[in-house]
Amino acid sequence: VLTRLSGTGKKLSASEALVTFIKALPHPQPEKCRGARCKRRRRKNLPMSETPSFAGRHVFVAGGSSGINLGIAQAFARAGAHVTVMSRSPDKVQQAAEGLRALGAQALGISADVRDPAAVDAALRQAHAQFGEIDVLISGAAGNFIAPAADLSPNGFKTVIDIDLNGSFHVLRLAYPLLKKPGASVINISAPQGVNPTMYQVHACAAKAGIDMMTRVLAMEWGEVGVRVNAIAPGPIGDTEGMRRLAPTPEALANAVASVPLQRMGTLEDIAHMALFLSSPQAGYVTGAVIPVDGGSSLRGGRDMRASYVPREAA
Repeated sequence: VLTRLSGTGKKLSASEALVTFIKALPHPQPEKCRGARCKRRRRKNLPMSETPSFAGRHVFVAGGSSGINLGIAQAFARAGAHVTVMSRSPDKVQQAAEGLRALGAQALGISADVRDPAAVDAALRQAHAQFGEIDVLISGAAGNFIAPAADLSPNGFKTVIDIDLNGSFHVLRLAYPLLKKPGASVINISAPQGVNPTMYQVHACAAKAGIDMMTRVLAMEWGEVGVRVNAIAPGPIGDTEGMRRLAPTPEALANAVASVPLQRMGTLEDIAHMALFLSSPQAGYVTGAVIPVDGGSSLRGGRDMRASYVPREAA
């Protein structure tokens, strides 16, 4: 065979024969496309700089009345989505919904506590009745504070686990029957503490590590029905309740900025852009990922929160 491939009667080495064989293979030219067919094909490959449209899509945001989660809800509202926000405070959730309507979106505000499965189930079903199947599910309800483990009460530890970890499970599990299948995008809001051990944050580290693993497990279980599950781990984000608690003094805030390789605080838009991407066709093959959006701060490992701690006696 090697001799026949040479065409000269000379026996070729294996590598020479392989090269000759590949050159002899037909190399068809790309099919030219014209007219409407070509336009349809181009539409599937949007440029990355183009904000995807979520017109008519239903986006449900748990914990969506303030901070990072509200910023995500606003980004989807601007992209044309119908947005449901759920949060504990009736006043805050209605104010958030009114703000989303002012952006031109159809919006629904529902008061419910993620720690109460029955309330979460009722909220999800109300949203489903209003806007139909859920295309994008954001689970971001969270609670945190700074405390050394030796001073942390069992109830304080339990409260953070109940809101962050158990609450996320309630939202995802009870939303599952109402998700669009295939096609839904589920996004958990985690934190760097899920990966990096952080002093005075044993409660948050335990909760966020659980969320990260839940993200990966559900990505495996729900992938077969076309549901993608990812998580975003925000770093220090300016003008949020989380940063006001974790960096309560100007010195603590300066230290937080200094810990970021990009040397700036993140913005609500930084997180919202990642949520839009993860829910877009461009991320159609991304699932089970826990993506840090933190300016590189997690590369430095866990932070030491001792300087930010205010003992209860002093408080």
